[in-house]
Amino acid sequence: MDELLYQWTDMLSAEIVPGKREVLMRFFKTAPGEYGEGDQFLGITVPSVRKVSKLMTEAPLEAISRMLDSEIHEHRLSALLVLVERYQRAKKNHGLKKQIADFYLSNTRSINNWDLVDLSAPKIIGNYVYETGDYELLYRLSRSSDLWEQRIAIVATYTLLCNGITEPTISISQSYLTHKHDLIHKATGWMLREMGKRTDESLLTKFLDAHTRNMPRTMLRYAIEKLSPELRQYYLHLPR
Repeated sequence: MDELLYQWTDMLSAEIVPGKREVLMRFFKTAPGEYGEGDQFLGITVPSVRKVSKLMTEAPLEAISRMLDSEIHEHRLSALLVLVERYQRAKKNHGLKKQIADFYLSNTRSINNWDLVDLSAPKIIGNYVYETGDYELLYRLSRSSDLWEQRIAIVATYTLLCNGITEPTISISQSYLTHKHDLIHKATGWMLREMGKRTDESLLTKFLDAHTRNMPRTMLRYAIEKLSPELRQYYLHLPR
């Protein structure tokens, strides 16, 4: 096991880009008091992490768990990308898919930055919920006290939207209208935008008609991004 982990981490370290670490530390808000406080980066691009992860798809869950426990951001990202690949390869093996989804949910403490959520939640939790119909799982996550589980809940609905299912997105978005964190505002606005783009724009405008006056401004701006210039201006200038 240790030899496998050394191999995995060594391959990632070989992809370090000089100067990239500092850029990523700033971009992912790792300073004291910021949402990514304490997260450590090596300085590796996402395509390079993907390349290494594709070589580790047969790693046992114990190794993946230890990578998820790492303080290094790229180690955790690589572990999550391996899980995504494993879930996709499982195809009709529903028992294996449940095992992967349960493992993911038991490790949310390590899925603790927005890119880690966004690159994994739709592919694992989104697909799992779509295949099982267990929307209550998303609602439970949305009621969590943990910011990242809350983001997992809304971002995972992307997969449902791609399959024409809108109710979880609408319901969770309504519950987040009074949320205080910018990262939830952005994710929710993004999913509302995708609802309008991938299903029916009238569902988005109906939501906006009901909630524009009391929704966070960032959420609104993200939600209306793909609407016509006229509609964007209309919603931006509604009295609050």
